[in-house]
Amino acid sequence: MSLRRIAVIALIAFLAAGAGVFAARMFDPALPDSGAALHAFMHDELDLDPAQEQQLEVLEADFARRRATLEARLKADNARLAEAIAAEHVYGPRVSEAVDATHHSMGAVQKATLEHVFAMRAILRPDQQPRFDAVVDKALTAPAR
Repeated sequence: MSLRRIAVIALIAFLAAGAGVFAARMFDPALPDSGAALHAFMHDELDLDPAQEQQLEVLEADFARRRATLEARLKADNARLAEAIAAEHVYGPRVSEAVDATHHSMGAVQKATLEHVFAMRAILRPDQQPRFDAVVDKALTAPAR
């Protein structure tokens, strides 16, 4: 087996493993979810007034629908990536296109999440925002598991 073929197989295995880890973190409810922790922090620690609670409930419902749509698209992209890998067995045009689509979907999830975080921040009073910012910073800079 040539060195090039081994490198291509290793790359495919690495990409598939990465996609699997990402999907597991996105879809496995047993794994800690920093988003859920942020919502719990808002509800339990920030002393939201009734108007803020109501606004937060609307934001959460809207984001849950949006996230479900984006995650379904990501899951479909991952399935197309698996099909492309099975069909080509090399890093060919179908695999490349499927990887690009998967990355686009991952980016869309991340962008939507950040938009949601900023929308949550916007309903906070100025005295609540620094505590919220600290929790967001901690979630983004925590060591990888």
